[in-house]
Amino acid sequence: MSSILSMPSYTPYGRATTRDVPFTRPVTAATSIASQELVCAVSESRGVSPTVGLAFVNLSTSEAVLCQVCDTNSYVRTINKIAVFEPTELLVMNTPSAKQTKLFSLIQENIPDLVVTCVDRRYWSDRAGHEYVERLAFPTELDSIRPALESHYFAACCLAAVLKYVELHLDLKFAPHTLRIKFEASQGSMLIDLSTVASLELIQNLQNSKSRDCLLGLLNETLTPMGARLLKSNILQPLTEPEKIIARQEAVAELSSKEEVFYATRTALKGFVDVDKALTSITLNPVKLSISYVEQSINHVIMLKSYVYSINAVYEALSGTESTLFLKIRDICAPNVYRQIKEAIDGTLNEDVTYQTRPLDLRNQRTYAIRTGVNSLLDVARQAYKEANADATELVAVLSEQHGLHLNLKYDSARQYYINLSAFELDGPLPEDFVNVVRKRDRIECQTLDLVKLNQRISDSHHEVINMSDQAIQKLIDEICENVSLLFKISEAIATLDMIAAFAHLVTIQDYTRPEITDVLAIKSGRHPIHEKIHKEKFIPNDTYAAQLSRFQIVTGCNMSGKSTYIRSIALMAIMAHIGCFVPADYASFPIVQQLFARAATVDELNASVSTFAAEMREMSFILRNIDERSLVIVDELGRGTSSTDGLAIAIAIAEALVDSHALVWFATHFRDLALIMAERAGVVNLRLAVQISDAHRMTMLFKVEEGHVQEKLYGLALARVLPFPPQVLEVAQSVSEYLYENAERRASSSKALATSRKRKLVLHLRE
Repeated sequence: MSSILSMPSYTPYGRATTRDVPFTRPVTAATSIASQELVCAVSESRGVSPTVGLAFVNLSTSEAVLCQVCDTNSYVRTINKIAVFEPTELLVMNTPSAKQTKLFSLIQENIPDLVVTCVDRRYWSDRAGHEYVERLAFPTELDSIRPALESHYFAACCLAAVLKYVELHLDLKFAPHTLRIKFEASQGSMLIDLSTVASLELIQNLQNSKSRDCLLGLLNETLTPMGARLLKSNILQPLTEPEKIIARQEAVAELSSKEEVFYATRTALKGFVDVDKALTSITLNPVKLSISYVEQSINHVIMLKSYVYSINAVYEALSGTESTLFLKIRDICAPNVYRQIKEAIDGTLNEDVTYQTRPLDLRNQRTYAIRTGVNSLLDVARQAYKEANADATELVAVLSEQHGLHLNLKYDSARQYYINLSAFELDGPLPEDFVNVVRKRDRIECQTLDLVKLNQRISDSHHEVINMSDQAIQKLIDEICENVSLLFKISEAIATLDMIAAFAHLVTIQDYTRPEITDVLAIKSGRHPIHEKIHKEKFIPNDTYAAQLSRFQIVTGCNMSGKSTYIRSIALMAIMAHIGCFVPADYASFPIVQQLFARAATVDELNASVSTFAAEMREMSFILRNIDERSLVIVDELGRGTSSTDGLAIAIAIAEALVDSHALVWFATHFRDLALIMAERAGVVNLRLAVQISDAHRMTMLFKVEEGHVQEKLYGLALARVLPFPPQVLEVAQSVSEYLYENAERRASSSKALATSRKRKLVLHLRE
């Protein structure tokens, strides 16, 4: 099934994988998604205007997001929502028609690598969805979730299907009242489709996926994993509520103007671990417990201790702040909010234990996590563990003296203790009592039978300690789970603060200004945020103004004159303004934009067996079907993939439709006739990028926007002369171009004279 929503060429093409999952089947390495993070379920109504329910459950952050979208027949909002969340598996109802629906086909075309799993129809129950909410949602949030879910049948069904799938297929269960359930309205955020995300390089640079030369790379000065995730989500779904945008702007302005608060905040944020994943690990329990699960539980509880001890620094850093957002964050991080959790941690964990990352340090921190005196048998087991480790150290010292070698005792998770020595110390072969020998360049790694036995003894002692620690750890986890909503709320506040601090950091190192929210789009000395970073002082700023009387702006100019950079900078600054960030300009104001579309060159469509023209038409068809007066659109060089005549005709037709939509549009084109033909339309403005061509056929790009359409003729040849072209080729091209221009002017003059003659004859005929 073909669709206007088909992905452009930058998306890898392939078939979406579908499968029917009986919950009783064995889980193998090939089918398990236990290592994956986010599962989504989708269900739709039947009708002319479909209603689509969505439920996203993130197994890494204990978060469930519910949506119910009143969509169009192109399912643009549904596809966009799925693409933004990037689920690793999509669940659909196992019915005969499930794989034949238009929605299913569009999902396959737009997100081809997504694994689609069919789940039994009986698990899609709105009643079960309500029961899950009552059992798993934070008690403090139930009153707000209940009414939202009651009026959204399909979202409730999707939630039930996802959670049942997680329970029966992944053998995982959320502890009671530990799941963050949020209902996300279909409105309230800007719609940015997948093609626009790629062509504007919002998340990833098109030439180099590892480069930071994209909007996310520019803005991501965050210091916590939570802040980085929130920033990415905001770039893909910018705010459209003025009150929230202004609140962020006020916070950025305050933080960037108070140096002491700024540095104190940034310093406080450096101490945070990824608490969302730690909390999820202790609230999402496997059906069958294992020693490794208990070990990880201890690690995550120690991570929580580090997190809880870091909160007060944020509270202190924000003292003296005045903006509404900071006052709210400070109240959430107040010591009395989490005092009960801190006391529970202090009453169970050793005072000196801190979160570690190296394997041996991790094992030791697990062993000594529980306070001395909590369990006398545990203290005895730890003494045995300590003595066994001391024996390993002593054994290596004896071997070193016995063989006259400098031996080092090392540790990794697979082998546990092993011996490391330099290969240059050996005059002959290794002594016979060394086994499990591994040579790595100039180092030798090995063990002895006595060391292997000691490793087993240490491992047994460690497991004994872990088993004895489990009761105290589980009791502590139960106390934490009772207040887990507070910890998640603090995490969200920390993420918001981190993102605001990243914006403030940009303001301190860049010449950015606070944008206003108005009814017109006006920019004074605006700059492309990414190109400015690359070119630094060489970048030329430009002004922009757009209202309903100047809503359609045609931008003409020579090749390489800066048309694409100019129109893309407007779109990027609009996104920055809508997420609460300052923008690279001397002054800026933006209206609230509900949808942002970009038809701009990305990568060569031929690489994906899709012609340039086909990609252009497909994307423009999508834009025309979804555009309205609250949209912002940039179109770059439309019609270049076909003949000049056809390209101009299509460009004019599309331009007419865009003018009628009343959206704000910037239309960069190489068609000079388009600017002339559209000039008389109401709401149309002609702009050009200034170029200086001297008599010596030298071309100088000024990169400055002026009123009017491009005046230069044969500017392509002028540009070619700057390049090392063979002179004879340029001479032939010059003569052919002049001949074609002269013929075109003669035809135009002849047509004009003929039209004048016909008018005179008509006037004489009327007089007679």
